[in-house]
Amino acid sequence: MDKESNSKFQFRLPNDLSADFKLACQQLGVKPSEKLRDLMTLFLEKYENEILNREPYVFPTIEKKPKVNQFTIGEMYCGPGGIALAAKKSKLIVKGKKYCFEHVWATDNHQDTCMTFQTNISNKRNKDFKVICDDISENLVNKLPYVDGFLYGFPCNDFSSVGETKGLDGNYGPLYSYGVKYINKNNPKFIFAENVSGISSANSGGAFKKILDELKHAGRHGYELTTHLYKFEEYGIPQTRHRYIIVGIRKDLKLKFKIPKPPILNRFKNCKDAITEPPIKSDCANHEFTKQSTNVVERLKHIKPGENAWTADLPENLKLNVKGAKLSMIYKRLDPEKPAYTITGSGGGGTHVYHWIENRALTNRERARLQTFPDDFIFHGSKESVRRQIGMAVPVDGVRYILEAILKTFANVKYESIESNTEIESDDFPLFNQPTDLEKMVTVE
Repeated sequence: MDKESNSKFQFRLPNDLSADFKLACQQLGVKPSEKLRDLMTLFLEKYENEILNREPYVFPTIEKKPKVNQFTIGEMYCGPGGIALAAKKSKLIVKGKKYCFEHVWATDNHQDTCMTFQTNISNKRNKDFKVICDDISENLVNKLPYVDGFLYGFPCNDFSSVGETKGLDGNYGPLYSYGVKYINKNNPKFIFAENVSGISSANSGGAFKKILDELKHAGRHGYELTTHLYKFEEYGIPQTRHRYIIVGIRKDLKLKFKIPKPPILNRFKNCKDAITEPPIKSDCANHEFTKQSTNVVERLKHIKPGENAWTADLPENLKLNVKGAKLSMIYKRLDPEKPAYTITGSGGGGTHVYHWIENRALTNRERARLQTFPDDFIFHGSKESVRRQIGMAVPVDGVRYILEAILKTFANVKYESIESNTEIESDDFPLFNQPTDLEKMVTVE
């Protein structure tokens, strides 16, 4: 095991307990450090079994109160909880009646992600709520009960413009279909689907058209879809993050969702204020600093705010030897007066998002602030696992605008709206397996 995969723990024990523990280890012929690892492993196995793997799964019963119009929701591919936290915060009161959301179930197959969702999203009143940590399958879809609102950010790996955009020809692209199967079986009142902006060009544009067509005609009644490429910096997010959101309302309900008007058009929130106001406490969870190599520190010294490894005036010995595409995010410093560039969940050297003045990558807590997660939202897992979760999430405060607009739609409350920036006819779509130009991921040291 390499040194970087180990963590050091320091804690104090009473002298008598420490002496007894060392003596017991000596008599058993084991090292104290090995015994401590065994104890920690047993503790985590017990915790994971209690939190994630309870069988059989018991779905909570939601009791509707007379003055509460409560929409039950379920999430497939739930991630760490960006959409879920936005749903918890979304409330509306109209003529004395409260409109809100209540989670019934959520699924994901990444263990750390499930633990993050479970510990941050469930609450005392909904104590039976558990994340289903398992690969999605037809068998699992058939077990999921009805909810009023079905939410899913289906895997974006094969649609992202960073990497091989295989679309529906990849391993992840077809996973959207499990959501369609759930809708066909349960006919929820509304659907909320999210994916990266690159989905519109995957498979020469055919993938997105096929997905929209299947969602439009899903279930017994079909859905009135409103599709829009949201630019979340326009909604107060300190990050230029563009995502397609598809909101569909069951056609028999005769309601039409409208895109909420962005509250900010010219005065975007900058990344510096988001990270520094208020200051992050030194003992805040997920705020570990990355130890940068001497070469990286020296390279960053020559890169100004807003510049990257290609636009900066670097000495020859610090320039990168890269063939092919040169991604703009490589060793790119933030511009403190602008929103951050898009936070990603993976990538090699130079892709970790770099501080505007300090010669280092951002901490995970700083990345989480750019996704508008509060500081008391604790991510579980290793540093790289947490980075993955944050990069795959949807910005909390941005999604809240959309979810509250859904509540207003069902409550027949008028709100300021804009026209969709997406015009896609979903009824006709081309064949797949056509060759496309792929933008290759660049990994540098």
